[in-house]
Amino acid sequence: MAKEQTLILIKPDGSKRRLTGLVIDRLDASGLALVGAKVVPVSEDLAKKHYRDHVGKHFFDNLIRYIRGEFHAIPRSRILALVYEGENAVAVARRVAGATDPEKAEPGTLRGSFGRNTKDGQIENVLHASGSPAEASYEVGLWFRPDELVGS
Repeated sequence: MAKEQTLILIKPDGSKRRLTGLVIDRLDASGLALVGAKVVPVSEDLAKKHYRDHVGKHFFDNLIRYIRGEFHAIPRSRILALVYEGENAVAVARRVAGATDPEKAEPGTLRGSFGRNTKDGQIENVLHASGSPAEASYEVGLWFRPDELVGS
């Protein structure tokens, strides 16, 4: 087993629906340690760097608008960014989060319980959780400076 860090973002729909505390509670209950947290204004540049793997896909522009809070009237495009650390943190956080598509997420996971697909086809899945250790390393470095993290 490997000790890892993983990035969690409370997405605008999760924030708007007041699910932030519940997300943190479920992640804490998983045994992971919270080692970084901050409210971040999401610039267009930050959003595009974060979703760089989706450039050119048909949903890219909406994805950028979504993470910046444009669909949920989030003031100053701010979201809560968290870093959790622990044994196999990426896999543990993904298990808590559930499948990206809320309709495919297991009941009892965050996305299975609270995610939804809107009538306009927008996926609202409450949180972002890094998909792999390599992705987590990139994302943690994108959203946090090393001095903003307190190791467990």
